[in-house]
Amino acid sequence: MTINATVKEAGFQPASRISSIGVSEILKIGARAAAMKREGKPVIILGAGEPDFDTPEHVKQAASDAIHRGETKYTALDGTPELKKAIREKFQRENGLAYELDEITVATGAKQILFNAMMAALDPGDEVIIPTPYWTSYSDIVQICEGKPVLIACDASSGFRLTAEKLEAAITPRTRWVLLNSPSNPSGAAYSAADYRPLLEVLLRHPHVWLLVDDMYEHIVYDGFRFVTPAQLEPGLKNRTLTVNGVSKAYAMTGWRIGYAGGPRELIKAMAVVQSQATSCPSSISQAASVAALNGPQDFLKERTESFQRRRDLVVNGLNAIDGLDCRVPEGAFYTFAGCAGVLGKVTPSGKRIETDTDFCAYLLEDAHVAVVPGSAFGLSPFFRISYATSEAELKEALERIAAACERLS
Repeated sequence: MTINATVKEAGFQPASRISSIGVSEILKIGARAAAMKREGKPVIILGAGEPDFDTPEHVKQAASDAIHRGETKYTALDGTPELKKAIREKFQRENGLAYELDEITVATGAKQILFNAMMAALDPGDEVIIPTPYWTSYSDIVQICEGKPVLIACDASSGFRLTAEKLEAAITPRTRWVLLNSPSNPSGAAYSAADYRPLLEVLLRHPHVWLLVDDMYEHIVYDGFRFVTPAQLEPGLKNRTLTVNGVSKAYAMTGWRIGYAGGPRELIKAMAVVQSQATSCPSSISQAASVAALNGPQDFLKERTESFQRRRDLVVNGLNAIDGLDCRVPEGAFYTFAGCAGVLGKVTPSGKRIETDTDFCAYLLEDAHVAVVPGSAFGLSPFFRISYATSEAELKEALERIAAACERLS
């Protein structure tokens, strides 16, 4: 049988749900910086969103032991009973939250938790309120799930935090979720109990709106900041709150790909349906390692946080000493989100005018060989993000290069 000659072969046509979504700007910058390093250029990359510490030895040993015990088969769909029990105990011990095992889910990273939740709950056109600056995947996941991201700008004057007034104004009958992240990627801003309370009062008045809170950086907070999570603070919202966490940041286990969440069992059950047709169970070995992480010694967390705080102070002080830059002191995570409005309009030595934060970051990469991420990638300009999860020596060198590059502007 032959194909009708009048019928032309169709090229690939992406689905409309991803037509407006591209590869992450962070990944693009990282790829360009890596290519420059291969060319022999001394690039310092400050874009990575992962700790520079190694996974704790007892966690690695637990994984090895699981392999040798033959725990290399499929597990229960959304988490082994052992891991769910460890998560239940973690939530109770650290957050004062009580969940049954069927109110807990485990997935291949917190990103899959977010995807499962949105896919399970959103109908086309449902709205999700996302304060900016925000982790870039939040908006893209909502779009892929055919929801409508409602981005609310939260600038440095509010500490990069959503206010009750802005939340109230953004809620409509189509609002399905509010998505909060504390401490935040990219700003490092965190919500105290006093910061959360007005937002929770708004949500109590709107019973159709659910809350998804991303607590991934829970253990990386500074200056005596007391971490709280909304369901802990307001039990009246627990039955419509999904509390998301994981082992990636606190335990330096980004590559192990384990995220988890606690929430209403009806939601958890619906999320399991999505996961069953996507990835099925997470890695059995990673789950065994995560049990050791959650149940094992936690004392190293304080030491690692103190190391991050020293680096935070180094970067904040260094950036604020540069004319044209302005950096707020973050409460947690391992990022700074500095304003660069003071350098916009200036001209580089090659004669290019810096119009945007993207231009500024491109200039730093090409001229100073320092890779940072523009605020536009996170929904708020003109800012740029630095990840200080690298050595103090590299951070000092990067700050010197950034300062020199800014001095060369006219």
